[in-house]
Amino acid sequence: MTLYMFYGTECVHCHEMIPFIEKLEKEEKVVFMRLETWHNSANAKKLQGFDCGKCGAVPFFYNDETKKFICGATNFEALKKLALGN
Repeated sequence: MTLYMFYGTECVHCHEMIPFIEKLEKEEKVVFMRLETWHNSANAKKLQGFDCGKCGAVPFFYNDETKKFICGATNFEALKKLALGN
């Protein structure tokens, strides 16, 4: 399973999610692949492939095993559910 976090360098909402990601990585031993999309066109294209027009913004979280995603900033519990495949 790969967990993705697509973000923008200057995105305030993306930065608000970092403590949640770090907590999940530490406590649940999951790893998020963090991909910057505002200044990296290859990552932006990858985001479009996962997003398929559903969101169009960052932060965008994606679980490639369950195919579930979260569009935008969220709370810790919702991100944990996504990360654990629930």
